[in-house]
Amino acid sequence: MRRRLRNLALRGYERLLRREIDESPAHVAVIQDGNRRYADERGTEKTQGHRAGAETTEALLDWCDDLGIREVTLYAFSTENFNRPPDEREAIFDLVVEKLREFADSDRVHESEVRIRAIGELDRLPPRVRDAIDYAEGRTGAYDALHLNIALAYGGRAELLGAARDVASAVAEGELDPGDVDVETVEEALYEGPTRDVDLIIRTGGDERTSNFLPWQANGNEAAVFFCTPYWPEFRKIDFLRGLRTYGNRQRHWRERRARRALALLRAVGETELVEARAVLAKFRDSLPGGNSLPGGDPLPGGNSLPGGDTLPVGGADDAPGEGGRENPGESGTESVAD
Repeated sequence: MRRRLRNLALRGYERLLRREIDESPAHVAVIQDGNRRYADERGTEKTQGHRAGAETTEALLDWCDDLGIREVTLYAFSTENFNRPPDEREAIFDLVVEKLREFADSDRVHESEVRIRAIGELDRLPPRVRDAIDYAEGRTGAYDALHLNIALAYGGRAELLGAARDVASAVAEGELDPGDVDVETVEEALYEGPTRDVDLIIRTGGDERTSNFLPWQANGNEAAVFFCTPYWPEFRKIDFLRGLRTYGNRQRHWRERRARRALALLRAVGETELVEARAVLAKFRDSLPGGNSLPGGDPLPGGNSLPGGDTLPVGGADDAPGEGGRENPGESGTESVAD
């Protein structure tokens, strides 16, 4: 009876969370932490913790497909993980091989048109792992509905260092002018895999750090970050929805701040300095609490008109990145797992 009531409460809470999510990220990156601690607390082998975590990974793909998320990057094995005991390391490689081949042959993967790719220093991996990567990438290479990037032998610094070396080599050989080096040049030198910037990083297991994960794709986009305490095998759909809510709240607050700043500028400057303020206020007007009102309830100057006679258009704000990785409580940067 108690379990039934608990399940009913969880389903109700899940529905509530889904109603609170007004905007989902396109690309979610996950640091799957806590498999070994999960096993230790249960007195089992660490390999059992990794296997339990693999089951959560399968569930995550279902949640992403259900919620319309277009890209997921999983931190499966870092360059630092090569320092783990050989037996544990080999067991992880065996599990990766098993799951890659299983995913590549899964009807669910093909029905959902999931494209699987691996990123990292793949030449450092055992031949059997590289063979499984080739098999999975070959079986799913034509799909484009959901991109699943699996970070193996991955380190963010190593990725940036490799890109810098490639660019420097191209310059030294006369293939590239230093003045032509731009963002696109660097991105072309990064690992092939992620197709868009990271919008949200989720880390399980209680640690509040991003562990050198996708620094260019996440930090450059000022991705939102959600830290939570459950170990990865314990991570539930409601935890995932809390992370998505963090992202949505952060985007909304970003738009509100832009609109408030534009209003402050309108009050403070003269006619010749209002071009930017007019554009920003028009773009983010719908993000103001009260629509046509200033914070505190004051009406907009001139009703629907800006200084100079321009009329505020009616429309929503474009998507935009946030302004910092982790914000204060109440401003939607991160939230604890115990709401």
